[in-house]
Amino acid sequence: MNRPYRSCTLCVSVAHLALLTASIGAINLPPAGGGEWSAWRGPDRNGVSPDTDWTIYGAEAPLWTAEVGLGYSAVAIHEGRIFTLGFSIEKGRDIVTCLGEDTGEVLWTYEYPARICNNGHEGGTLSTPAVDDDRVYVKDREGKLFCLEAATGALRWAKDLKSLYNPESGLWGFSSAPVIIDDAVIIDAGMTFSFDKMTGDLRWKTRDYGNGYSTPIDLTSRGERLLAVMNASGLVILDAASGRERTVFEWKTFNNINAATPIIFGDDRIFISSGANHGCAMLRWTGEGLETLWESKVLKTAMNAAVLWEDHLYGFDDGVLKCIDLEGNEQWAERGHGLGAMIIANGHLVILDKAGSLVFARASPKRYTEVHRVSVLEGGKYWTTPIVTGGRIYCRNSLGRLVCLDHRRGA
Repeated sequence: MNRPYRSCTLCVSVAHLALLTASIGAINLPPAGGGEWSAWRGPDRNGVSPDTDWTIYGAEAPLWTAEVGLGYSAVAIHEGRIFTLGFSIEKGRDIVTCLGEDTGEVLWTYEYPARICNNGHEGGTLSTPAVDDDRVYVKDREGKLFCLEAATGALRWAKDLKSLYNPESGLWGFSSAPVIIDDAVIIDAGMTFSFDKMTGDLRWKTRDYGNGYSTPIDLTSRGERLLAVMNASGLVILDAASGRERTVFEWKTFNNINAATPIIFGDDRIFISSGANHGCAMLRWTGEGLETLWESKVLKTAMNAAVLWEDHLYGFDDGVLKCIDLEGNEQWAERGHGLGAMIIANGHLVILDKAGSLVFARASPKRYTEVHRVSVLEGGKYWTTPIVTGGRIYCRNSLGRLVCLDHRRGA
């Protein structure tokens, strides 16, 4: 039985912040790791791994495994440290865990009160941390935002967005990940916020568009730095420096599930897609507004966004893996993976499918060609994207098992 939850309102005063629990163990500096994956969807926030020095056929046994708590948070990796987030049913708390990249050893943990939020699934954490130099940023499904020291887990500052600004959370809470742009941390919770990443001071916030579960992405077009934000209203284009609304492209979806991160390419095109039988659209930013180039139901991404690779998009059309071209024409469709998760690395689709198998297939528009598959996890759901970096592959299930697979050449 889950322990009863008692609400906890964060206050920015030092006295109230001290009420949060930081469990910091003996800090052993990890060896310099080879992997960097600092944010949701990778260093370029596009679902493509820049790592080419790895092999599809990895070592037979995992390098290490760890239990990190209930949820779907992926990992962020920087300078030999791995950061992720999970929920402890026994404690009724979320736990931010820092692990050594090579051993999986727990270097520190940071805990705070949280609810399970198991509406239609097992519940637990939803958002992926972002790491920036010596700090790591974590946002939870209730709207709490933390800035922690990457080396020790010590709290630098915190905000309770729900208490301070009262954004509407929706059925499944706030799932978007923090985005670091220059000296700001960008957060979307229906309202979009920009905070000074060092001090936590609010720079700007928008009106409440309704929470849509997606993570913002930045783009530069015609010399302007902009943000593309999917929320319950649709796609909102904001000025990155001021938060000024430039336009809103209405895109209403069942239960407001506009969860997939927009995909940016070129200096003016934006691809959006939603599940619940809604579909996808290719838009063009004109400098004044958004023009629809085409709209279709060919690719309906329920949660994880598609990935752009060599002028084609690869993603899950509900439970069917598809490749489409940039005009919306289907190139192939492959059933059997379910509502899995995927990235692209070194010209290959790296898929964590509905059965907990890690599947490698060629990223080619000609046909679906599977190269290799191996069972890596059991139990729970597999909605968290696998990550390929430093010759290692990280996979997680919703029950909190994180596995590090050794795919370095020669392993």
